[in-house]
Amino acid sequence: MGRKSYEGTGVLPGIEEDARTASAPRAPSKKVSSNSARTLRFSTPRLIATFVTAVVVLAAILYAFHRIEQFLIMDSRFALGGPGDDSSLQVTGAAHASRPAIEKIFANDEGGSVYLIPLSERRDALRNVPWIREASVARVWPNRVIVRVQERTPVAFVRLNVSRFGLIDGDGVVLPTATDRFKLPVLTGVRASDPVAKRHEGVQRMLRLTADLGDVTSNISDVDVSDGDNLKVSQPYDGRILTLLLGDRNFAARYGNFVKNYSQIQQRLPGAAVLDLRLEDRITVVE
Repeated sequence: MGRKSYEGTGVLPGIEEDARTASAPRAPSKKVSSNSARTLRFSTPRLIATFVTAVVVLAAILYAFHRIEQFLIMDSRFALGGPGDDSSLQVTGAAHASRPAIEKIFANDEGGSVYLIPLSERRDALRNVPWIREASVARVWPNRVIVRVQERTPVAFVRLNVSRFGLIDGDGVVLPTATDRFKLPVLTGVRASDPVAKRHEGVQRMLRLTADLGDVTSNISDVDVSDGDNLKVSQPYDGRILTLLLGDRNFAARYGNFVKNYSQIQQRLPGAAVLDLRLEDRITVVE
């Protein structure tokens, strides 16, 4: 009676116990946790060693850089020479800019290492020297500095006071006179005391006119830009000074019309000195 009956069940003796064992949930394996702990124990020392190595290498690099920097600063072989030492401070492109004015900018660097020279500051200072428009500064080891200068180009004379004239460039910057003899017109309607933006505007009006006139510009002695809508030029012509009113456009065509008809004007009005050329079909004499 104590025997279990398996007949008709399709289950063999002993299989029922195995099936129950297989279907029962298994406890989490402690072997996985043991492997994770072992991996953690192995990774932490390695991480610490890597960090310490990186710190040591970085400290060595910084120390080497410091020693090299001190060498460049202290060694006399890297010292910039004094004034007049053309082999130490070389300047190119300065035809009108003052050499002493350029040397003065580097006065505080004399006797010191070229490594310590703040190149950008010296470049900005050079731009304030009269005649210098742009400049570049480069250190050449062991102890040279090369300055390359781009000078301003004067386009006209401008009155400084009653008896003195200066030069002015396309940016409206007033330049001191130079020993060169420039064949340029006198620009009126622009004063040296005007803000640079106003001077620039006036110069650009003149340049627009002279670009249109081309080679004729060499004959012009004076350009008046005080009225932006009516530019005036003065020039010696046939033994006297004529003033021509050219308006604000078509300068070459209007000037050509004047040259073409000047002989007739001279016959009819020999004393005419101011001519209005702004009308395309006629030339008017201004009293």
